[in-house]
Amino acid sequence: MTLFPQVGTRAAKLTALGIGVAFMATACGGSSTPTATESPTTGSAAGIACPAPEGGGGGAAASQPAEITSVPPATTTTETPLRIGSLLPTTGSLAFLGPPEIAGVNLGIQEVNEAGGVLGKPVEVIHRDSGDTKTDIATQSTSALLGQGVSAIIGAASSGVSKTVINQITGAGVIQFSPANTSPDFTTWDDQGLYWRTAPSDVLQGKVLGNYMATCGAQTVGMIVLNDAYGTGLASNIKSAFEAAGGQVVAEELFNEGDTQFSSQVDKIIAAKPDAIALITFDQAKSIVPLMTGKGVKPTQMFLVDGNTSDYSKDFQPGTLKGAQGTIPGTFAQEEFKEKLLAIDPALKDYSYAGESYDAVNLIALAAEAAQSTKGVDIAGKLKEVSEGGEKCTSYAACVTLIREGKDADYDGQSGPITFSEAGDPTEAYIGIYEYQDDNTYKAVKEEFGQL
Repeated sequence: MTLFPQVGTRAAKLTALGIGVAFMATACGGSSTPTATESPTTGSAAGIACPAPEGGGGGAAASQPAEITSVPPATTTTETPLRIGSLLPTTGSLAFLGPPEIAGVNLGIQEVNEAGGVLGKPVEVIHRDSGDTKTDIATQSTSALLGQGVSAIIGAASSGVSKTVINQITGAGVIQFSPANTSPDFTTWDDQGLYWRTAPSDVLQGKVLGNYMATCGAQTVGMIVLNDAYGTGLASNIKSAFEAAGGQVVAEELFNEGDTQFSSQVDKIIAAKPDAIALITFDQAKSIVPLMTGKGVKPTQMFLVDGNTSDYSKDFQPGTLKGAQGTIPGTFAQEEFKEKLLAIDPALKDYSYAGESYDAVNLIALAAEAAQSTKGVDIAGKLKEVSEGGEKCTSYAACVTLIREGKDADYDGQSGPITFSEAGDPTEAYIGIYEYQDDNTYKAVKEEFGQL
């Protein structure tokens, strides 16, 4: 593998993460919070009664920028336009995440080009499917993208999939920028400074969810866990946080990608009689949830994660998930942003990681302007710079105007505040908490801010 110059001091990557979570709950409408009169059949506690949302409007995303009427021309132009690839799921167990992520990428590309592009040229985008870890689609797609001369690849969504291609991408001197990878393993990966992400490590999501289940009154928890980098890493952090809050994990059952039978895992979890059950899965939840409710588990005992907090209105009978809750990294998608995404893809029903994907495009484009180059290694060398210090800005047009005026731009985006560590991780982020309604769609309840 050809070696490329180090970008930043990745030798100083953290080998252990300390985390402080400042709880900043913001209500986003009403909710049907479970009451203590509901007696779960699997636990000895009186029931799961999570804190009610506080009053007020919601969302901590960056405020909409003032309209930029004129962006100054690029001070340096390029013969080679910036070409960005996407490696996002249109098939496989995370296919529900593909549409919002792809829409976020396309919206970002559209707005960058409306502002004049990068270094005097429109940005080009090439989309390819990542599939999942049951297939070799990601490797084939990566080879195709690299063959077309991309400087950066946005994806994959799955941490397990990213592990199969990260060396292929970064070894070619190309940036891998994931909007959804949350495995802590990437923090210390030998990526030569070329792996970045806008989604926070599961150290944060795990801490928030573990603490939240405890605040809901759970003293014991059972977990059904996908046996891959994402699932086991998130489970470990949930367990650590829940036990630190005084709780006990009484059962933890694993399954593998590709499994279709989950009765054994469900039976063992129920036999342990936990107060709450954490489902750390992808779309396997479509099979697991009916097994659990069929054996008397109440939806108010179920806590989902970003891999399965999805729209189940077409999958389950009304009320199946009413009162279940889930966590998704990132701040709530704001209405104006949703409208822009729907203009890109009118069929959108989920918005998970759309903001992170949109922000990835903007950050790559801004770093290319700051580097005055469309080479992956050069762009990576400026990603941290455009995410911190300087003058706050929340759109490509506003930020690139600052850069072209010789000023220091500090981009904050639709996924919330973005400041990168030397390891390419966000150092601060929001985790959204959502609650399922009677129609098996989810509604924002509160968001909690944390720093890594």
